[in-house]
Parts: sequence; structure tokens; C-alpha cells
Amino acid sequence: MAGKLDSLFADYAQHHRTAGNQWCHLVGIPLIAFSLLGLLAIELFRVGAWPVEASLLFLLLTAQGYIRLDARLGAALAVIYVLFYLGARLLPWQVNLGLFVLGWVFQFIGHGVFEKRSPAFFHNLAHLRVGPLWVLNHVLHLRPEAPVEVTPDLRG
Repeated sequence: MAGKLDSLFADYAQHHRTAGNQWCHLVGIPLIAFSLLGLLAIELFRVGAWPVEASLLFLLLTAQGYIRLDARLGAALAVIYVLFYLGARLLPWQVNLGLFVLGWVFQFIGHGVFEKRSPAFFHNLAHLRVGPLWVLNHVLHLRPEAPVEVTPDLRG
């Protein structure tokens, strides 16, 4: 799967060349992930005395997918998602909804103001899944990134 992730990262990076857009994603994607886990913190059913929430099912499914793409990066993201879940589930849904919208505002500012290019997921829905891994790798540098020249912001 490493080759597949390398290919996805390279394609994703082509849509995130400007420093302004990268910064918007470094803020926006964690806001979206955090708040989504809070919004999904609703009980679906119980197993005995234990409630099973939609956010936990989402977390388990996404974590296993991330770990299959890259074990170290996926495990790191899974830990972060657990921490996000623990924090976001404590917030009222209205706050999580506001953070979710704010995260998307950052995404579209990044692409509209800085990058002058549509978001990568408009062309490939897999990028909705790749974005959090790409952001985490951008911060932690757990795997080499394809060299992409960061261009000055394309405002104007």
C-alpha cells in the first residue's frame, strides 16, 4: 500500500503548492476531523451496558484504513483521533457544527484565495481520506514526501 499512498500524496501535493493553502489545511483539516467526531458522538445502540456511538465506529473504520495505507502514520493519526474524540464529545453539537463549518471555510479560502485551484477531492474523493494523513505527515515527517516546490501565494 506504500506505493498507493505515495501516489495519492503526490497528487494531493499538486493541489496544495502555496504556503497559504498549506497553512489553511493545517488548521482546517484538524478542525473538520475534531468536530466531525463530536458531531458523530451519538449513541447508535448498546452492547450490554456499553453504548456504541457513531463516532467510535467511524474512528475504528478510518483508523484501520489509515493503518493499512501506512502503519506508523496511520497509528499516529488513530491516536490523535481518539484524543479528538475524547475532547469533541464534551462540546455541545452547536460548537462542533461551528468548528466543522469553520474548518471548511479554511479549506475553501486556501484554494480560492491562495491556490487558485479547486480542492483535490473535487477530482478524486480519495483525497477526503488522504488529507488528514497528508497534514499529519506534513507536521511529523514520518515518511518522505514527494518533492513539491512551494510557490508564493497566488493572490491577486
